[in-house]
Amino acid sequence: MSTGNDHYVFAARLSDVRDAGCKAVQVNEHAVTLFAHQDKVYAVDNRCPHMGFPLEKGTVKNGILTCHWHHARFDLESGGTFDQFADDVRSFPVEIRNGEVWIDVARHDDPYQHQQERLRVGLERDIPLVMGKAVLVLMGGNGDPVEPFRLGLDFGTKYRRGGWRQGLTMHTCFMNMLPYLDPEDRPRAMYHGLSAVARESFGEPPRFPILPLPTTTADISTLKSWFRQFVEVRDAEGAERCIISAIRAGADEVQMADILFSAVTDHRYIDIGHPADFTNKAFEALDIAGWEYAEQVLTSLVTGYAFGDRMEESNAWRHPVDLIAILEDTFDKLPAAVELGLKARAADVHQWNDQGNLTTVLLDDDPQSIADALLAALVAGGGETDLASTVSHAAVLRIARFHTSNEFPDWDTALHTFTFANAIEQGIRRAPSVELLRGVFDAAMSVYLDRFLNIPGTRIPQPNGKAENPDALLAELTALLDKQQQVNQSGSVLARYLFNDGKPGKLLAMLVKLLLREDRDFHTIQTVEGAFKQYQPLQGTTAGNHVLIAAVRYLAAHSPTVRAQGQTYEIAYRLHRGDRLFEEA
Repeated sequence: MSTGNDHYVFAARLSDVRDAGCKAVQVNEHAVTLFAHQDKVYAVDNRCPHMGFPLEKGTVKNGILTCHWHHARFDLESGGTFDQFADDVRSFPVEIRNGEVWIDVARHDDPYQHQQERLRVGLERDIPLVMGKAVLVLMGGNGDPVEPFRLGLDFGTKYRRGGWRQGLTMHTCFMNMLPYLDPEDRPRAMYHGLSAVARESFGEPPRFPILPLPTTTADISTLKSWFRQFVEVRDAEGAERCIISAIRAGADEVQMADILFSAVTDHRYIDIGHPADFTNKAFEALDIAGWEYAEQVLTSLVTGYAFGDRMEESNAWRHPVDLIAILEDTFDKLPAAVELGLKARAADVHQWNDQGNLTTVLLDDDPQSIADALLAALVAGGGETDLASTVSHAAVLRIARFHTSNEFPDWDTALHTFTFANAIEQGIRRAPSVELLRGVFDAAMSVYLDRFLNIPGTRIPQPNGKAENPDALLAELTALLDKQQQVNQSGSVLARYLFNDGKPGKLLAMLVKLLLREDRDFHTIQTVEGAFKQYQPLQGTTAGNHVLIAAVRYLAAHSPTVRAQGQTYEIAYRLHRGDRLFEEA
C-alpha cells in the first residue's frame, strides 16, 4: 500500500525491526532486508549482487554490511561496494511514518548505463562474472550487441601496449559468429570475446597514441612508401606515425587496407601468419564498430609487422628447397601475369574454372610447379580472388585430411596455414593489389610445407546411402565432443548430417554452441570462425562440406576442456534470471 503520488510502500513495523536488528521482508515483489543500526533504519536488496546470497545472513559493523559467502562489503546507507567483484547492492530510501518503516521502491538509476560501467570494471580488473552479468543486461531484449563490442574494442586497443593480439582477434571472431546463434546464446559469445580481451590486457601497460605529422604535403602513396620502409627496418614508431597521418589525411578503408596488407606481405609468412590474420580481423572489427575507431585499431597492428619473424630467416623455407628464391623469381613475373589475365578475361566470355586441377597441384610436392601453376592460372584469366580461394581450400583439405598419427601440436601447423590463407583471401576481396597477391603464393608454399601432415591422409567421409535422422546426428555429435580425441568420428557424423539434408543453419549454430561451451582456445576459435567465412560462398557444395568437416575435426581434437569459463557464465545467467544459487545442495 502506498499513499499520495510518492513511491513509498509500507515495509514493516519499526519496533519489529529494532527488536530483531535485521528483518527480511517482501515489498512489491522486492526481497528487502531492513537493518536497525545506530538509531537509523536502512533498507537494501536482500540478494548479494555478487552471487545472490541473502544479506539478512550478513553482519553490520561500523556502517559496513558484510556478506559472509565471499566477504563482499557494502556501505549500508548507499549500497556502494568496497569490492569491485561484487557490484553495488541496491539501497532503498527509508522514511519512518507513525512507528512504521516505509521504503521507496522506485528505480532511480539507469540499469543499462550502470551495466556499461560495470562492463568497464570487469574489463579493467579481468572479472569474468562481472562481464557476464553486464552483457546479459546490455544484450537483453533488443539490446544492440555492437555497443558492448565497441567497449571491448576500445579497451583492448588502448590498454595493451603490445597492440592487437589474440584477445581482440577472438573478440572479433565471436562477434562475426553472433548471427549464427539463437538470440539467447548470443550474450555467451559476447562474454567470451570480452573476457579474452580482459585476460590479455590485464596487468599490461597502456598504449600511448602517437600524433600525426603536424603538417605535410605527402600524399597517401608517399605515406604508404614511408610506412613500408619503416616496417622494413623494424621501426614501429615511425611506421605508426605514417598510419595515423594517412588516416588524418583522409585515407579511406580501401586505401588503408592496401597500405597495411602490402606491408604484411613484404616479407614471407611473417610470424607464421598472425599479423595478416590480425589485420583482416581489425578491418572486420571496423566494419562492425565504425571507421571512427580506425586510428586506435589500425595503429595497434604495427608492432606485429615490425617485430614478427620473417620466413626468409627460416631454415624450412630455405633448405633443402629454397622457397624464397622460387617466390622472388615468381614475384618478378606477377605484374605481367596479372595484366595478361585482365586481357584474357576481357577477351573471353568464359570465366576461368580450373580450381580442381590447381588444387591437385597445390597439394602435391613440387613447389616450383605450384608457383608456375598459380602464374599460369593468372595468365589464363583466373582472378586474384579465384586463386586466393583455391589456396584457402587447399589449406582446408590439409586439416580435413589431417591424420591423428601426427603429433598433437601439428594441428596448429595446419591451422596457421589455413588462417593465413583465409586472411589473404579476405584482404584481396577488400583491397586487391599485386603486392597482396604475393600472400597467395606464400600461403601456397605453406600448404606445400604441410604436406607431411597428410602422410598418410585421412579419407574424407563419403555418402553411404544410409538414411539417418539429422537431429539425432546433431545429438550424437554433441555427445562425441564430451570425449577426448573423437576426431574421425566427429567428421563422419557431421558429413552424414549434411548427406541426409540436414539444415546448414542449424548445424552452424550447433558448432558455435559446442565451441562456446569449451574454455577459450585461440586456435580453435580461429579455425571455426575462418571455416564459417569459407563456407558462406560454398554452401551446398562438396567443397563446402570439406570446410565444415575440417572445422569439426579441429574442434573435436581440442575438446573437451575443463569448461570453467562456461561455468562462470552459467552462474551469471542464473543470477540474471533470479535463481537462488545458495539453496541448492
